[in-house]
Amino acid sequence: MTESSFERAKSAFINAIWATLASVSLGLAFKIWLAQWVEKSDLALYHTVVDIISMSLILLSGFRASMVVSFSQTKNDRDITNIFRYSLIIMVLFTWGLVLPYIKHQLNIDVEYIQLVGIILGMGFKVYFTNQIGMYRLYDIANKSIWIEPLVQIILFLVCYYLLAQTPTASLFFSLMLSNLAAAAYMFIQRRKLIATTPLAPVQLNPDMKNFVKKSVMSSLEVGASILMVYITVLLTIGYFTIDELGDFQVVVRPMIAYLTMLFVFPVYRYILPELAQCIRNKDHQQIALIRRWFIKLSLTISSVLLISLLMFRHELVDLVFPETYAKAAPILLHFGLFFGFMMLNAYQIAYIKSHGLFLQSLLIRLLGVVTLLIMFYLLRLHTDNVVAVILALGCGYFSMFIASSIIERRLLKQHKLNQTQEVS
Repeated sequence: MTESSFERAKSAFINAIWATLASVSLGLAFKIWLAQWVEKSDLALYHTVVDIISMSLILLSGFRASMVVSFSQTKNDRDITNIFRYSLIIMVLFTWGLVLPYIKHQLNIDVEYIQLVGIILGMGFKVYFTNQIGMYRLYDIANKSIWIEPLVQIILFLVCYYLLAQTPTASLFFSLMLSNLAAAAYMFIQRRKLIATTPLAPVQLNPDMKNFVKKSVMSSLEVGASILMVYITVLLTIGYFTIDELGDFQVVVRPMIAYLTMLFVFPVYRYILPELAQCIRNKDHQQIALIRRWFIKLSLTISSVLLISLLMFRHELVDLVFPETYAKAAPILLHFGLFFGFMMLNAYQIAYIKSHGLFLQSLLIRLLGVVTLLIMFYLLRLHTDNVVAVILALGCGYFSMFIASSIIERRLLKQHKLNQTQEVS
């Protein structure tokens, strides 16, 4: 029996939680182990280089949503894939030609040229195949690749450091480069067993493909705006509060936001969005209703458990993981727990809006969140000098996005009901 969209979305989402938990656990354990004996300056250098290169390529992850929606509507994987290929090649060359010299000569970071080039290519291939398997809705491959990459990096680091006698820094760079390539190779091999590779060819820019390009640009801008929201909070903390308060935010709060987002928000775009797009194409609104009902219950459950846990044990949780100097981060975590449910629900609403091809609306909603964050921070600053103002402003940003996306979602649901009524008549 063919699996329904609701069953596929639910199964893939739950499996993604376990796969992400495995990936996060491996990565966190690796970082803790490295911090015990690798020089702090070496780790800082490594993470700085990786962050700069990642930022230049992460915008292309915005193509995934537009690829999913456009493929569900047109089934033209050849032109969609080739447009993405050419865009990726341009971005890789940009990173190679401008970002790499900036790292080497402007920041004066002493990293071997081959390591930087390898990381750029490795990340580029990983982004390419991640987006491609997302377009084809190959969820099992996507979930396995999540934990394969950190596992391979740990193994390769041990090989480079202990067997090949590389320095810790060189071992980190080579293991990251090769683990990205390994994850890309795994996705390529597994995808090719199911779907043949589309040939590299000129693109036929018909109206559908022009629309796909527009969606991709807006989706990439939205990814940039979502990154901007997080970095604004960091900049505000740097600008208005002490280094001790910045440490609380960067070491405790920001990783908490990142891990929970990876567990419960990112899978919405990876697994629920493709099924919503397919249901919209097939006019299967009953399946959409099942997915919506299930995800609302899941969001309320997770956010309630998180909030209750932080209300009762926030100090104990922080003391268990971090030194006593980070105790003041507990109240900030509690305020984050107040709005995490809105983050999850907004992710679903944005996915639903995007599944209709309304990428401009989703971008405007994200920009509304950025503007609300800034306005609310400066309003809160009039009444308090506490760093909690930063996290409250971020929460207000997500709440404003939730309100705006709820309005658009309600309009779309009413329109579908009206259309169904007219078809029956």
